[in-house]
Amino acid sequence: MSEFDEPIERLIEYFRALPGVGKKTAQRYAFYIIENNKDKAENFAKAILEVKEKVKLCKECGNYSSSEVCPICQRRNNKLICVVQEPKDIISMEKVKTFDGVYHVLFGTINPLENKGPNDIKIKELLARVNKNGVKEVIMATNPNVEGEATAMYIARLLKPLGVKVTRLAQGISMGSDIEFADEVTLEKALEQRQEI
Repeated sequence: MSEFDEPIERLIEYFRALPGVGKKTAQRYAFYIIENNKDKAENFAKAILEVKEKVKLCKECGNYSSSEVCPICQRRNNKLICVVQEPKDIISMEKVKTFDGVYHVLFGTINPLENKGPNDIKIKELLARVNKNGVKEVIMATNPNVEGEATAMYIARLLKPLGVKVTRLAQGISMGSDIEFADEVTLEKALEQRQEI
């Protein structure tokens, strides 16, 4: 038998489905919604629906955007591309205020254990951007783990014949960690000390 009425239990379960949210936190979130006025709950629900209706992928880089081309791609140097695994990695990289290039989201890495090969991530799209825009440098900012390294090396081998400089973030980011959790000072140093691969 459930501790709470069915609508409360259902709300708690939705909150528990969020990453990093345990049972107690989910209960606190549910009771916050219940204890606040109806307008706040409706605005929260509208914000969720609006994000699902309006946010899509930027046709250039793959970042989340409410416009066809994201603000970063509209305003920044498209001759310098920083390649990341997921859109959330862009948020981390943007903490480094000195980077003025654009991004390219792969949506994963080459990972034979998960049956993910080069055709399962956005490598073809990266090559098309490099050819179309006359890109001078591609910075590989995949996570410093086995899959991230293998993906970076694979892409570097494809780009070298095109005369594009390919660099890798310096190892200020420890091996096996995720870029998402790196602080801005570490990322800035890694970006400054990137090395050609």
